[in-house]
Amino acid sequence: MLRKIIQIEEEKCNGCGLCVEACHEGAIELVDGKAKLISDEYCDGLGDCLPKCPTNAIKIIERESKPYNEELVKKKMTEKGKNNHANISFTCPGMMAKTIEREKKQFKNKVETKIEIQSELMQWPVQLKLINPSAEYLNNSNWLIAADCTPFAYANFHQDFIKDHITMIGCPKLDDNKYYTQKITEMLIKHNPKSITVVRMEVPCCGGIVSAVKKAMLEAEKIINYREIIITTRGEIL
Repeated sequence: MLRKIIQIEEEKCNGCGLCVEACHEGAIELVDGKAKLISDEYCDGLGDCLPKCPTNAIKIIERESKPYNEELVKKKMTEKGKNNHANISFTCPGMMAKTIEREKKQFKNKVETKIEIQSELMQWPVQLKLINPSAEYLNNSNWLIAADCTPFAYANFHQDFIKDHITMIGCPKLDDNKYYTQKITEMLIKHNPKSITVVRMEVPCCGGIVSAVKKAMLEAEKIINYREIIITTRGEIL
């Protein structure tokens, strides 16, 4: 039958899992870090998942598909230990709990020495939401746009990334990536940065900050010297 149903553009999906949480029928699951419509029969076509997607990867289309099967959805929810039309549980790679084991290094004649490390931060505030798009320090400077987990994961973050950079941080999973795109676009229109460095975590949902920066450069119609760094949850550079 011809009916309305969701369509997910895989290349736009950042794997945040918010659509999975929003879908009351369990029609969407994360597969290999990407949102997938697992069965036409689970999708009612109402699009509760659309407003939750930070990258506009989901849209409603009209195509030939099997009809929505409420009985099948009830059966699926029962198998999952849920009541009818309850939220299905999901696991976003960025939310998986784990303990990081590290090998302790042994030193002969160990001497306790406190090392004073100097901050390399050049400006305040650092939250992307709070930065004034007209701030003078944005002009003719090197920009660091980082997911806010990265300085906790990577030990030498100040020396390797913040030094000689204007720092902006945000969370692409919990914040509004559309707003990030708009704000970075405004800053690029008003200023001419020397370079942009994006530092993100390896988890799929962290890709939203990369998408926001690249879209902003396109919308501002500016070609900037750009590099992207990915940090693992163990604090290593990929």
